[in-house]
Amino acid sequence: MSDTVSAAVFPAVGEPPRIERVALPDPGPGQVRVRVAAAGVCHSDLSLANGVLPHHFPAVLGHEGAGTVEAVGPGVESVAVGTPVVLNWSPPCRSCWYCANGEPHLCERAQDAAQRPYAELADGTPVYAGLGTAAFAEATVVPENGVVPLPEAIDPGAAALLGCAVLTGWGAVANTSAVAPGRSAAVIGLGGVGLAVLQAARHAGADPVIAVDSAPAKRDLALGLGATHFLAAGDTLAGEVRGLTGGRGVDHAFEVVGASATIRAAWDITRRGGEVTVVGAGALEDTVALSALEVFYTARTLRGCFYGSSDPQRDIPLLAGHVRAGDLDLASMVTDEIALADLPAAFARMREGRGGRSVVRFP
Repeated sequence: MSDTVSAAVFPAVGEPPRIERVALPDPGPGQVRVRVAAAGVCHSDLSLANGVLPHHFPAVLGHEGAGTVEAVGPGVESVAVGTPVVLNWSPPCRSCWYCANGEPHLCERAQDAAQRPYAELADGTPVYAGLGTAAFAEATVVPENGVVPLPEAIDPGAAALLGCAVLTGWGAVANTSAVAPGRSAAVIGLGGVGLAVLQAARHAGADPVIAVDSAPAKRDLALGLGATHFLAAGDTLAGEVRGLTGGRGVDHAFEVVGASATIRAAWDITRRGGEVTVVGAGALEDTVALSALEVFYTARTLRGCFYGSSDPQRDIPLLAGHVRAGDLDLASMVTDEIALADLPAAFARMREGRGGRSVVRFP
């Protein structure tokens, strides 16, 4: 038995989505069917759509979502019909080398579900799930470990952000970098993930917390979410940051764009001995240039950050606690609530650097 749902189907790389009916199978052994309440529009979705990140097509993208379990397959034990859940696009297998060595965010089997079709179009064409999740649809079918129960009293629309933007951004500060109170931090790029980094830095007690973006319109949002200063990206950035940090530069710089130019800017605003954490997902051919001398002399650390070094089963309940305590403001990160048909406009806003997070709300 199968059911059809409305979904945003991306036919091929570089082609806009079409709203079509997709036939979903009943969940098989170890699988869960989720009625999607909301899905965040992440820059990684844009990167998948335009081919910067490789994927199979046709595909239903969307990997940041929340909803309610409406059916379970044989053997499923962690959730039941009616359980509110957050989708987890990088579910750890708990048995590979990385999982066994305390790095479940690097699980080598996390994308198994994205490698095979999960549904069909009306004409029988197989469809792939974006990052194994396919949240840009009324419902989806995912592995049991692809969902995390959502604690009570969290709005499902805002909770969608916990599945990617917040796990990635908050985790970059709390897990990857372990920012200590009193350390200075700068965040370059104030999309959904960058806004989560900003809030996490404030919560960690960083001071100052310098927000950097090319869009001056984001100033008030950044200051409202915990930045002590807002600076415009540009040629004078390094001097301005040093002027706020005793002439040294920041202890921690977070690059949340995914481009060689902004990675270089993050490097340049960091003090000797400081740390640069690259959170943005960039293109394979976009090369960062550092001289051998400056790497030696500055003694800076440059590292990547994948999925906030998180373990969703552990971290989503912790983040929900921060939401309930008022330490994490999800609602302010959402600058546009849209319908499924409005995805192209949301992608255009991301390309232009406008707004925070767009969220698709389903009836």
